[in-house]
Amino acid sequence: MSDTRFSKPLIYMLIGSAIILALSLGVRHAFGLYLVPMSDEFGWGHNVFSLAIAMQNLIWGAVQPITGVFADKYGSKIVVAVGGALYTLGLLLMAVSSTGLLLNLSVGLILGLALSATSFPVLLSAVGRAAHPEKRSLAMGIASAAGSFGQFIMLPSTLLLLQSVGWSAALIVSAILIALIIPLAWTLKAPAYTPPNALAAIHKPALSIKEILVIAKNHKPFWFLSLGFFVCGFQVVFIGIHLPGYLIDHGFNATTGTVFLALVGLFNIVGTYTAGWLGGKYSKPYLLMGLYGLRGIAIIGFLLLPLSTWTIYSFGIIMGLLWLSTVPLTNGIVANMFGIKYLSMLSGIVFFTHQVGSFFGGWLGGVNHDMTGNYNMVWIFSILLSILGVLVHFFVNEEHVVHD
Repeated sequence: MSDTRFSKPLIYMLIGSAIILALSLGVRHAFGLYLVPMSDEFGWGHNVFSLAIAMQNLIWGAVQPITGVFADKYGSKIVVAVGGALYTLGLLLMAVSSTGLLLNLSVGLILGLALSATSFPVLLSAVGRAAHPEKRSLAMGIASAAGSFGQFIMLPSTLLLLQSVGWSAALIVSAILIALIIPLAWTLKAPAYTPPNALAAIHKPALSIKEILVIAKNHKPFWFLSLGFFVCGFQVVFIGIHLPGYLIDHGFNATTGTVFLALVGLFNIVGTYTAGWLGGKYSKPYLLMGLYGLRGIAIIGFLLLPLSTWTIYSFGIIMGLLWLSTVPLTNGIVANMFGIKYLSMLSGIVFFTHQVGSFFGGWLGGVNHDMTGNYNMVWIFSILLSILGVLVHFFVNEEHVVHD
């Protein structure tokens, strides 16, 4: 029987990845708290800030496969270090953004590029390559949970900064924290897992990038999986960016929205870890069907029940359990389909569809609000997308197309 325990280099990589994701995603998830103060100070409609966030997600997704190619070819640590430097620069520029153009340059372009190098596709692919196949889903779940812990810590911290020193100074503090990603990138150096029969396969010619892309293009379950990730992106960005404003519209203060998002982050730790563990034991497509179905039910319940502090926080707990639980399962399916050699690139392609969904979730939320004063149409669309998320995973399987 092979030894499936985590090696010391992998443990160090998990710790480094955990801290990097906690910083990167923690700061990123707090962006929704800046929508109201920045819009009020400069007289913007919600659409201006929403468009910048939407552009960030679109650019992030568009360059993610390219970032993945660099990570696969040159190593994750270099890519993550460059991403950390760009992230720091983007936050500093955001702190002085007084026009829509500057906001799109900082939040949209620079931070979009930075996030493509410091988030799930690159870091989970590095972890996935180093882990034993039987422990790959669990390892990805552990790393994914760390991003949620960052959300839990950074949201109340950011609100405290906003209330005490203002939005611009809060962004400068965030930039200082993000700069820690640069030295942490050097923890990402665990070697790829080598199966016992590797010597027997050493003479087998390796597939080129072009060949693996042709195989992926012709593999329909890969595209159904990608379509499911579109649903995830739309829902999490719409809720993450617009729910604090939605609650303010209904008479609640900024603290309520912050506590909601913090609860999402806290319970997502449990959700992502559990999803990674379950993904190692049960069908990942079936688990994803359950997650998307439960999201739709949770949204319907939230909209139908009387809005109160308890229903808001209960919705935060439920959504937290379902929030990023899709990530280790989706990346695990990609690894099972195509192996680990080009995992960053192929995960990046799937992630692009996630970010297209994120673009529309962020942007349409702002458009809907500015045109009607509410978010009703986008809530309904989110429910319909949950149904789509269930249906498309009927056509996804984990069969090996390319072996490690």
